[in-house]
Amino acid sequence: MKHADTAGAAVAPGTPISLRQARAVAATIVRDTSANPAPLGMMGFGLTTILLNLQHVGALRSGSMVLALGIGCGGAAQLVAGVMEWRKKNTFGTVAFVGFGLFWLSLGAMLAAPRLGLGEVGDRSDMAAYLFVWGLFSVVLFVATLKMNRAVMVVFFALTLLFFLLAVADATGSLRIQRVAGWEGIACGLGAIYVGAAQILNEVWGRTILPLGAMD
Repeated sequence: MKHADTAGAAVAPGTPISLRQARAVAATIVRDTSANPAPLGMMGFGLTTILLNLQHVGALRSGSMVLALGIGCGGAAQLVAGVMEWRKKNTFGTVAFVGFGLFWLSLGAMLAAPRLGLGEVGDRSDMAAYLFVWGLFSVVLFVATLKMNRAVMVVFFALTLLFFLLAVADATGSLRIQRVAGWEGIACGLGAIYVGAAQILNEVWGRTILPLGAMD
């Protein structure tokens, strides 16, 4: 939501104004008073990533729970956060949250479509290619985080590594690499939750509760 502060008294629409009033209106300062959407996006990403990778390490069975969370929390929540970042003119936040929101929605569609008779189940090479291109997408975002704080940089580095590890695991059929990727993905998800929690707590308390590691 936007809030406008104007110098001088408010002017009704259609009312003739003086040059001084015109200058005051032209000098209006628009302040963004909307909430920070990044914690929503990071939390949604982190929770879904952890649950998905608990499957990869064999701690959870593949089922509707992860699919539902991926669509609702990973997909919808990140899309909402991305649109809010767009309103704030934050290019990185928009691309990251909308991009990964669409990743979760497309992944959910890939898993659900064969069950609904809308397509055939893909093989490992299909999934490997899918994960690889998302790894390339993550590389671009990781490079951008080099100008941000260290916590976000670590999360996106871990995410980039995760995509490539999962792509290799699918391409080779290696259960060992899949397990390594799973544990790495759980760490990535925990990192994302940390970033989201830090942004919430630091704002609410008005001081640094959880440091994010500002770049020097």
